[in-house]
Amino acid sequence: MTEAATLHRPGTPCWVSLMVHGLGTTQDFYGALFGWKFVRVPGPEPLSAYVRGVLDGREVAGIGQLPPERRLPLAWTTYLATDDADMTAEAIRGCGGTVGVGPLDTGVDGRVAIASDPAGAVFGIRQAQARTGTGPGTAEVGPGSGAHGTPVWNELVTHEAAWVGTFYRSVFGYDVETTGRDGADVLTLGLDGRPVATLRGVGEGLGRVRGSHWMTYFEVDDTDAAALHVVELGGHVIDQPRETAAGRVATVTDREGAVFSVVRSAAR
Repeated sequence: MTEAATLHRPGTPCWVSLMVHGLGTTQDFYGALFGWKFVRVPGPEPLSAYVRGVLDGREVAGIGQLPPERRLPLAWTTYLATDDADMTAEAIRGCGGTVGVGPLDTGVDGRVAIASDPAGAVFGIRQAQARTGTGPGTAEVGPGSGAHGTPVWNELVTHEAAWVGTFYRSVFGYDVETTGRDGADVLTLGLDGRPVATLRGVGEGLGRVRGSHWMTYFEVDDTDAAALHVVELGGHVIDQPRETAAGRVATVTDREGAVFSVVRSAAR
């Protein structure tokens, strides 16, 4: 069910995961929306169960079930690759971030940690061993680089992109380019001349409930149809389908409120 092991360039978004309260209903939701099949594997503590979404034989995302007493806000977590989780964790602390969990060994997944940047956005770091992680990062990254249901892009939504961009550049060695149009506060993070993620500063437009956060984009064949399907499956549409430079995008939630975006890439 997995590809041959190929390590990602440090800093590359290499995996996305979601911790939920109802694992079965969440599997039903994403299985129907994206066509994922699921394989149960040993998960990190304290998760009581953990599955991986599989698309065309490739593992594309992880979903774990939280213990009943852990009533936490739910969100997709972007993991950034590292060759040394312990060293990267120290760099995160030294640059003003926080390491909340780990680094810890998770068996075949390697060594991982959960951290937050100085603006409070949560992300993971992942030192892979046997598994490569999700598709983007082994091929050209960005909308249009995957089939329906594939995570294809990651974007940080924050107050001020330039300020937090200094943190990510210091920790991961990104090339940082200003790419916002008409004065928009947007930076693109690059590795070896290849874009891997964006930072979007929205100032006072950042909601108090979510705060600064990473957003996962999943490729779809039809954005409007996907948004409608989300509602039919018990989710909600936050931002209606709209045209962007990257393609047609909608921001939605699943049944438990985890936010993500669906995109029909302009490149497809």
